[in-house]
Formats: sequence, structure tokens, C-alpha cells
Amino acid sequence: MADQSIPEARTPEATRQKAASEAASLKGAASATAPLQGGMSRRRLLGTAGATGLVLGAAGGAVGYAAAPSEATPLASVGADREMFHGKHQPGITTALQARGHLAAFDLAAGAGRKEAAALLRRWSETARRLMAGEAAAHDDTDVARDAGPSSLTITFGFGHSFFTRTGLEKQRPVSLDPLPDFSSDHLDKSRSNGDLWVQIGANDALVAFHALRAIQKDAGSAARIRWQMNGFNRSPGATAHPMTARNLMGQMDGTRNPKPTDGDFDKRIFVPESGGNDPSWMANGSYAVVRRIRMLLDPWEKLSLKEQENVIGRRKSDGAPLSGGTETTEMDLEKTDKAGNLVVPINAHARITRPDQNGGAAMLRRPFSYHDGFDGDGVPDAGLLFICWQADPLRGFVPVQRKLDRGDALSPFIRHEASGLFAVPGGAAEGEYVGQKLLEG
Repeated sequence: MADQSIPEARTPEATRQKAASEAASLKGAASATAPLQGGMSRRRLLGTAGATGLVLGAAGGAVGYAAAPSEATPLASVGADREMFHGKHQPGITTALQARGHLAAFDLAAGAGRKEAAALLRRWSETARRLMAGEAAAHDDTDVARDAGPSSLTITFGFGHSFFTRTGLEKQRPVSLDPLPDFSSDHLDKSRSNGDLWVQIGANDALVAFHALRAIQKDAGSAARIRWQMNGFNRSPGATAHPMTARNLMGQMDGTRNPKPTDGDFDKRIFVPESGGNDPSWMANGSYAVVRRIRMLLDPWEKLSLKEQENVIGRRKSDGAPLSGGTETTEMDLEKTDKAGNLVVPINAHARITRPDQNGGAAMLRRPFSYHDGFDGDGVPDAGLLFICWQADPLRGFVPVQRKLDRGDALSPFIRHEASGLFAVPGGAAEGEYVGQKLLEG
């Protein structure tokens, strides 16, 4: 739970407001108040717009909406937002936080190897391409997302440490994928950790996200089986008066100091270089994802006073500003003291410990989801954070920060790490390619 923010650039509020304004104008001009026809397919609804269609765009490309005969009912702007499957990097890394997420790990079936893995990644990539474009799955589509637009759907694929043994590709396994060290805060359930293959699904509509999860699971067929699966959520786009840093289930702004794509060293910190690095060539433009299921012990946390909670974090709960003063983006003054000579930001405050300048410059792009999986027999909530962080090298990103947190983070008594995974996420697939093709066919 590092003190870093999620970039907003990929789904700007201005784009949504413009889309909503254009949609309202078209609706008034065309008197398009009738509901969509029940028989209209997603492909038809999302087909390339002609002279009578409305073209709305978001992060990575424009999407057209074909008008039904004699009527034009555009999708809402949230449904219209589209991310592109093909590109230099896989989607779902720099994409802004989505309202709904699913994480899943798969193990290859007994007897399945490199050939079967290649066929699976080919199927998965084609399904991801179609669904992210708002089209139906190629086979046996469930119609769950029939009436929805792409809704910023992203599907991201990665390989676990064990994948390379299962496929006979040990020589291509990156050193950076070596297992994470043990941490004192770990209470890991091995059945919900690691895996041969990892899939991250995100969307701004719950049915669109579930539709993608179901399609991916069905595509696995006899080649792979689910090892574990987790569900998460974030605040819905447009739920606040203006774009702002998300809050976690502790009520804290979570992600104030995330590296941003506009930073000069962003790519160097987050993505594997195309050449000159220690990684194999198939990982060029890829990244490493650390995935942790972190349970928040909400009952003891909520018994703390507001001041006690703020001292644990090192920031004001109301607006995320550092306790040393200013606004959320004000640089924290680590040396400031009060009238009694005490540090205003406690020495063990979470925000102090996780600062890159307190960890040799270590930085990672955090992109989490909150989760709530019900209550136990005593009424204790099973809730917390599906922590996902991205970096070019986990040994220089996640590991040094987590080691320092282990040595005295004030937040540690209120959280528990219950599952963990590390995955190599290759670069994006070019047109006509599938994710991981350079590894599996190289």
C-alpha cells in the first residue's frame, strides 16, 4: 500500500463531458428517446458509424456507433470509452482505474506444454481483441454484455515462474521472475498464490467485466484450469464532482505519489527496455506485476480516532494532504516538528516509509482494486485491497519498499498479506500477433 497515485491521463474527464454533451445534442436533434431494439447485436451497435452515426473517442481510439433504422440512441459516455488491445504495451497497465476488476491465475493441465500454451494465448488474445472492441466472443458468446459498449474493458496476460518449467522454456525465464522473498507480514495461502498464467480484467461496467472473465475461462478449455480467482472494485467514473485520487476501504486516499506517464523516467521505471537490459528479448516493452491480496483489519482500524488514523498514514484523511501542511500534491516536509519538538509526520508513518527518496529511488505504478468477500462467523469483514503494482524490475521496485515496511510501518498491525504472485507481463501484441508470441514461437 505505497503512497502513490494512479495517472488520470488515459480517461480524461473532459472526454467524458464532451461525449455526454455530444450525445445529448444528438438525442435532442434526432428525438432518439426510444429504447434499443432487443434484437440488435453488439457488433451492429458498435459497428463503424456512417454518415448518420455518432463517433465518440477515448484513450487509444475512436469508436463508432451505428444508428438503428429511423432512430439514433447513443450509448452513455462511460460505455463508449474504449481501450486498444494492440500496441507497444499491453492494456490495463497505464489505463486509469476501472470500476470493476477480476484477477485469475491458471495452471496448465497435465500433459499440456508449449504447443498447447501457444494455442491458448492465441485464443485468449483474439477474445481480448474482440471484447475490448465491443464485439461478441467468436464462439458461444453468453450475451451477458449484449447491450453495453466497451466500457474501457482491458484484458492483460502474464506468465508465472512455473510456466517456464511446464513449457520447457526455462532458459527464457527472466531472472527478475525469481520468487519474492519472505516477509514478516506474510500469512500466505499457497492455493491462492502464484500460478502458471495470470489474467487481469478491468472494465467500468460489472457485466462487461464478468462477460470477459467467463469468455477467458471458457477459452481455457482443456489446456488450463483455474487456480484462483478474485474480484475487485473501485469508485465508478463520474461519481465525484471532479477527478480525484481513489479512496480505499480505510477511507484514505490511496495513491497520491504514483509515477505518471508524463514523468521523464516513467518508462525506465515501469517498462522493460527494448534493448540493453538484463531481460530476455521477448520481454521488451513488458513489465512485472506483483499481486498481493491484502486484508484490512477494519474493526480495529475504525476504533482509532481520526488523529490516530492520520498519524498512521502521515496524511490528512479529508484531502490527502501531508500532515506537514499544504494540499495533496504538496511535498511532504519530513523534518517539520510541532511546538513540543515532535515530528509532525511520525517516523513510522506509512507515507514517510514508502517515499521513493526514502527507498533509494524505488518506485512502482500501483493499480489496485478494493475487495469485499463477505463476513466470517464473528461478523468480521473479509475485505481489503487487491494490490497490483507494475515495475521494470521487482527487485528494485516492490521488494525494497516491502522490506522497509516490514521493519516498522505503523500500518502493519491493521493489514495482513494473505496471497501473493509475481508475473512477467510481455509487451503488447502487434496487429496479427498474440500476446507472448515472441516467447512461445521464438
